[in-house]
Amino acid sequence: MTKLEDILRRTAPPSDPEAVRALSLHATQAAVAAGAVPITFALTPSPLGELLVAGSRHGIVRIAYTRFTPADDVLTLLAERISPAIVETPSGLDQARRELDEYFAGDRTTFDLPLDLALVRGPFGRRVLEQTSRIAFGDAASYAQIAARAGSPRAVRAAGNALGANPIPIVIPCHRVLRTGGGLGGYTGGLDAKRRLLALEGHDEL
Repeated sequence: MTKLEDILRRTAPPSDPEAVRALSLHATQAAVAAGAVPITFALTPSPLGELLVAGSRHGIVRIAYTRFTPADDVLTLLAERISPAIVETPSGLDQARRELDEYFAGDRTTFDLPLDLALVRGPFGRRVLEQTSRIAFGDAASYAQIAARAGSPRAVRAAGNALGANPIPIVIPCHRVLRTGGGLGGYTGGLDAKRRLLALEGHDEL
């Protein structure tokens, strides 16, 4: 039971729990629509496994593969770094979930989602992800190229670390960054997921 449901239960007829749930849902939806909830999230299926998608008032702030990073760990980090006021509301993330579905179905090559980079640490990490966002569907870049484009050609390892900590994979396409010579490198969702994303985008040889 949420805190909101608990409050409503005290004021609603105790014999009507469905009314409490309905009031809670209505109040939650109204709060989300009014921008009064700092963080909303939803769990959504994908061909790569369950994803947790979280949004702030500014945009999508986190996409996580829950088989690698459990939902509770993601929510704990969001509470610590942004706000403890977090509400699960799939309808509030309909656009993000729809665009992800379209991407996996092969019907979308770019995302039209506002992004919030609040979880990205440091200006270099932000520049790395900004440069990564510019890699087009079907293209790829090396870690060295991304480091150079981010303004520090020798910081290849730091660029790799920033990509490994990418809080919004898929939408910020760190899967399109490869080792010099074409090796896969690493990926937050596992190498099988990286191969499948690249294959979806036409890189069948990897």
